[in-house]
Amino acid sequence: MTTQGLNDPRAASALRAAQMYYLQDMTMDAIARELGTSRSSVSRLLGHARETGLVEIQIHQPQGQELRLEEAIRARFGIAAHVVPTPKNLSDVERFERVAMSAARLLPLYFDSNMTLGIGWGSTLDAISRHLPRKETHNTTVVQLNGAGNTFTTGVDYASEILQRFGQAFGSGIQQFPVPAFFDDPRTKEAMWRERSMRRVLDLQARADVILFGLGSPFAEVPSRVYIGGYLSRDDYRSLREDGVVGDIATVFYRQDGTWQNIELNARATGPGFGVLGRVARRICVVSGVQKLPSLRGAIATRLVTDLVLDEHLAERLVDE
Repeated sequence: MTTQGLNDPRAASALRAAQMYYLQDMTMDAIARELGTSRSSVSRLLGHARETGLVEIQIHQPQGQELRLEEAIRARFGIAAHVVPTPKNLSDVERFERVAMSAARLLPLYFDSNMTLGIGWGSTLDAISRHLPRKETHNTTVVQLNGAGNTFTTGVDYASEILQRFGQAFGSGIQQFPVPAFFDDPRTKEAMWRERSMRRVLDLQARADVILFGLGSPFAEVPSRVYIGGYLSRDDYRSLREDGVVGDIATVFYRQDGTWQNIELNARATGPGFGVLGRVARRICVVSGVQKLPSLRGAIATRLVTDLVLDEHLAERLVDE
């Protein structure tokens, strides 16, 4: 239990309520009487304490299904996995939200002061950003890994909202990457990448300590934004089929065997090459839904994933194979 931000009267009240609830085993009704408030107000104070990092809850999981799956994934793939319990009767949308929330709660364990976090925008990162707890850090930066513009929109508003939520959660500076998701001509990209203003962002991406990304997939019930947001033309889809693409990481596409070189669209993509991402110490992949199994297999084959947050049903399918 931390004591940050106690100049804020609400934070002080939240800490007092949390101490009585978690350390003194007092009921909400008893806390309400002592604080001279209502039970619902106590509940909100406890929620505020958790969301702002005054209270950090750790669950020590005994041997069970999730732990068995996590150990199997580590043994087979060399990846640290966090399996989110999800009943099979959940819809993919509900499963997706639970996984995103779990990833948001786990991220503060890996991101701290004097670090740089790289994020690939998309449906998964958008959902994660909405569940982030507060953790005050110092000298930290959140950097956008790939451009978000297309022929319909600059993408700045969408990517900026995600970056802002991460920045607010950690007290971090943010660095946008105001370029298209895909250039029309690879030569334009090559020329842009020689510009000093672009080199500064590219260098920041390459120096990231942690990257956080979802897996783009044409198969998922929760659509990947790159496949529904007007980023790809019919010719692009045909090219991806011909190249045997099963997914993308930050708009860089890959095949089932993990290879990504010589995929035509990657020459125009603005996401970092896997050679760059592979030098980042911690690379956290967040994925849910069995429809993404082919994309997950391919992502594991790239050897980019060091940490994996996924739902129980997907983990079972991955391990059973």
